[in-house]
Amino acid sequence: MNNLRILIVYNFLMLVKLLKSKIHNCFITDHNVDYEGSILINKTLMEAASFLPNEKVHVLSVTSGERLETYVIEGENDSQDIVINGAAAHKIKTGEKVIIVSYALFTEEEADSHTPTVVHVDEQNNLRK
Repeated sequence: MNNLRILIVYNFLMLVKLLKSKIHNCFITDHNVDYEGSILINKTLMEAASFLPNEKVHVLSVTSGERLETYVIEGENDSQDIVINGAAAHKIKTGEKVIIVSYALFTEEEADSHTPTVVHVDEQNNLRK
């Protein structure tokens, strides 16, 4: 037994967190402190950005410099609504220009070929063609 050596090999899969998608320079249409939390995004923009309901996102205010994490709630189709709710509504207000960002984990091989989705909108949160 003294000469018995056990070699354990760990094969770790390394993952890298990259930008998955973002809605660039959109506008908060309303804010509501008296809500559990989250950001409501209209279904049109959610689909364009490949955001899923309940997906964690970062909201970055171009207006104030504020940054926060929350999760997505799906709004109505073609409504132009982007509503910040709950405690986050103390930090980001109606009319602020924001960037909404999601990330995903990729293997190094997947990362080499990944291109993030970037959604551009006009001042009314309509998709730019």
